[in-house]
Amino acid sequence: MADAQYQAWLWEKLGHQTIENLKKNGFTGNFLATADEGRDFVTDLVREYNTIGFGGSATLRALDIPATLKHQGKTVYDHWDPAQEESDLSLRLKQGRCDCFICSANAISATGEIVNVDGVGNRTNAMTFGCPNVVIVAGMNKVALDLDGAFRRIREIAAPMRAKSLNMNTPCAETGICTDCNSPQRICRITAILHRKPMMTEVSVVLINDSLGF
Repeated sequence: MADAQYQAWLWEKLGHQTIENLKKNGFTGNFLATADEGRDFVTDLVREYNTIGFGGSATLRALDIPATLKHQGKTVYDHWDPAQEESDLSLRLKQGRCDCFICSANAISATGEIVNVDGVGNRTNAMTFGCPNVVIVAGMNKVALDLDGAFRRIREIAAPMRAKSLNMNTPCAETGICTDCNSPQRICRITAILHRKPMMTEVSVVLINDSLGF
């Protein structure tokens, strides 16, 4: 086997274990082998919904999911879309009251928890209450062995890379190291852990055997 095949094999084993534990915690879980399969699965999963909100996500853009659903005639609330005519605030508010909200995760533990850290809070709000259906899409690069590992991943990988991608004036965007800063542009302000499926929200987790997003 080539190195990539070993990685795919290892992620597949870990992915199926993670899906089983997510199911024990009340979530719906699916593991897809490729990015193309993941994109097709997600767009089919949400085909019955008319209004769809998107959290800021490099993963979803890499899969071209927002553009695909918009092309299908869905009403899409995406504050990252430069063609949107509504204000940023209006779009973020509507994301929390649509038929379905789609986002990624900063980290998912193999023990079945989902962790997101936000600067504004529209994503952490929408994924827990307000939308009856939530779809969380993540590459296997975001899976950690346990909840402590999920927090380490966010501090050491996701947060510095995201801050750098947004050109934020924060220490981690300069050094690559989290310092639990007090910067005005700090993006780590709100932490949401889904230990179990929220009582009034259906949550589907789609893991893809690929490296996607930060």
